[in-house]
Amino acid sequence: MTDDRTLPSKTRDFVGSPGFAPREAQWRRYLELTKPRVVALITFTAIVGTLLASPGAPPLEALVWGNLGIALAAACAATINHVLDRRIDEQMARTRARPLPTGQLTERNALVFAALLGVTAMALLAFLVNLLTALLTFLSLIGYAVIYTVWLKRATSQNIVIGGAAGAAPPVLGWTAVTNSIDPNALLLFLIIFVWTPPHFWALAIARRDEYARAGIPMLPVTHGIAYTRLQVLLYTVLLTVVSLLPYLTRMSGLLYLGVALVLNAFFLYYALALKLTAREELPMRVFRFSVTYLMWLFAALLVDHYLPALRGTANS
Repeated sequence: MTDDRTLPSKTRDFVGSPGFAPREAQWRRYLELTKPRVVALITFTAIVGTLLASPGAPPLEALVWGNLGIALAAACAATINHVLDRRIDEQMARTRARPLPTGQLTERNALVFAALLGVTAMALLAFLVNLLTALLTFLSLIGYAVIYTVWLKRATSQNIVIGGAAGAAPPVLGWTAVTNSIDPNALLLFLIIFVWTPPHFWALAIARRDEYARAGIPMLPVTHGIAYTRLQVLLYTVLLTVVSLLPYLTRMSGLLYLGVALVLNAFFLYYALALKLTAREELPMRVFRFSVTYLMWLFAALLVDHYLPALRGTANS
């Protein structure tokens, strides 16, 4: 490896400047700006919406260009969130190692990157999918990146409840990419994620309460205390149990989905009840991690249940 002390002074200054990184490492920092794990879950729920909207194989342009556009828009929103939350991120142990607080990338780098992602996403959706999907995706991007991050997050302890609408939109967007309309079944998927978001995020907020307090963010555990937040996690989990059964009750899905939903809800209720009744320090993060698994498998069950009759028909033919 090259010793920086052997470089000319101007070169040493450039190497130590914010935004500089070896080329092979730089792409990882841009990738981190997009919150890839979050975007992966968002894209998965959008793909499920696309597939559920189609009796058989979905239109290729909706499946490929639609979901690519939705993923790029989500990545754009995440990058803008990094820029707007830079000062908060500097104060929190969970986020202070991100590229902007550490100076590995500059705000200008991030904003140019976000603009590129956003313009590409809107062009794909508007020209290769349909205008309704492009419009709804743009509104959800603004809802998360601006309304939630700039206003709601700092204004009310119900920030995650109200702002959850933006995060719940992807399956509707995937559905709309196929039908060019807003279907009631797509709204059921929206409702599931909307109700899932508070217990998912409040579990994390309990674990990170002191950090949110230092950063001046009025998350529910900061404004109303941990005991109250534990109760809200349990109540929302009960509500989620009811809402998650609606696809079966409305005949959108069948017995396979019902069985998986009942098992997942039993585990989620167990964790939420344990969180309410005990003070084990590891439980909030366990609830948070399980909630991600819950949503992934619930949507996977919807998908398998949707195609199961067709698979049976193929096997019998």
